[in-house]
Amino acid sequence: MAHYHSWQRRISRRHVLRGAGAALALPMMECMRPVQAASSVDGSPRRSVFIYLPNGVNTLDYQILQSGKGYQFSRSLKPLARHRDQITPISGLHHPNALGHHHGCQSIWLTGGKIGPTERNSVSVDQLMASQTSAMTRFSSLVLSNTGRSLSYNADGISLPAETKPAEVFRRLFHVPEGGVVKERRGLQQTGSVLDAILDESRSLKRKIGNQDKTRLDQYLSSVREVELRTKRADRWLDVPRPEIDNADQRRINREVSQQKVGEYFRTMYDLMVLAFQTDMTRVITFSSGDEGKGLPIPEISINQTRHSLSHHNGDPEQLRRLTESDAFNFQQFAYLLDRLSEVEDANGPLLDTTMLLYGSGMAYGHSHGNANVPTILAGGRKLGLRHGQHVDYNIGHIDGYDVSDAKKHYGICSRPANENGRLSNVLLTMAQRMGVNTETFADSVSSISEIEA
Repeated sequence: MAHYHSWQRRISRRHVLRGAGAALALPMMECMRPVQAASSVDGSPRRSVFIYLPNGVNTLDYQILQSGKGYQFSRSLKPLARHRDQITPISGLHHPNALGHHHGCQSIWLTGGKIGPTERNSVSVDQLMASQTSAMTRFSSLVLSNTGRSLSYNADGISLPAETKPAEVFRRLFHVPEGGVVKERRGLQQTGSVLDAILDESRSLKRKIGNQDKTRLDQYLSSVREVELRTKRADRWLDVPRPEIDNADQRRINREVSQQKVGEYFRTMYDLMVLAFQTDMTRVITFSSGDEGKGLPIPEISINQTRHSLSHHNGDPEQLRRLTESDAFNFQQFAYLLDRLSEVEDANGPLLDTTMLLYGSGMAYGHSHGNANVPTILAGGRKLGLRHGQHVDYNIGHIDGYDVSDAKKHYGICSRPANENGRLSNVLLTMAQRMGVNTETFADSVSSISEIEA
């Protein structure tokens, strides 16, 4: 097994921004906090992964019927059975702001924000976490997607760009650009000069425009400042050597993988995540495995329809069977990621013990777009204070049990929340707190989830 060194950097409280002969002291920022703020009690790193499954599931075959520790895996979730002690399926969750917004649920899966033409999204929980960990890693977070649509939003609710090709991400993480450090630093300095010019020009422009345009300009400048911060962070890491990657990892990840080979594509993305954590290049990763209208067909199991097409089954038994197979296939790939995180160790033991994973969707079912009782699996993070091995069900006490033989009745549970307090933001809050974020609320959360806290 390969072992890699990691470096932890923090900005001094005395750090200043210098330019054009001026010096400006920085306020207290997250990257100035002690390194321990992003480590668990025993000093090991804190990590999180968020993976989105588009178009919900065949909830009739997905739903777990028993709560607590004695639950039986449903047909769709059987690929995860070997990880019973490392996962917690959670039922009865919803984002209040997603109800009735159908496909819009994807954009707020990690934010819990409002949806609408006049609404601005809010910060996603992964970026809140990244503000805690970015000082210690070369990359603040990885934002991945099969289509380029991101799950991640900055503090101004602006979507961050996502990367789609594992080989390109691998090279960005582990290869020194052609021309070496000198050329890379020169490029960063040129980028910095361009950004400085943009910011200078914007100050003059802001005095000449109306309030509505000022709001748009502020959103744009927020993105510019993020590029500026990433540029400065990259410059600080230029003199830190990238870790050397062994040949086996190079062959497995640094290659082009067609999305026609869905399982291979997903597993390569998951191997990339494991290597990024193993080398401590980042501690926060998001991956959208498909858009609501563009979930991948799976030719290797003879499913040639997109998940969107399958989800609009109109009750057809054959379509439902294929959708269940697609669901199980996706959970099988997730089980592979859990396998890899269990097998690969750093100085603190198996990566799974220091990594929390959230796998799920903002939609319960796709044929008429139910946004309640959404499929949600929380995994890993034993050293971060999570305990697993049970089915946590917010619906218990608010419904008369599950009867998946009555499709109409069950779809009702998946379209209208049975328990108003069953908030998906409760899970996001719990994860944020376990990552060291000092907050008592996130979005519309009611409380953290005490059932999963050790």
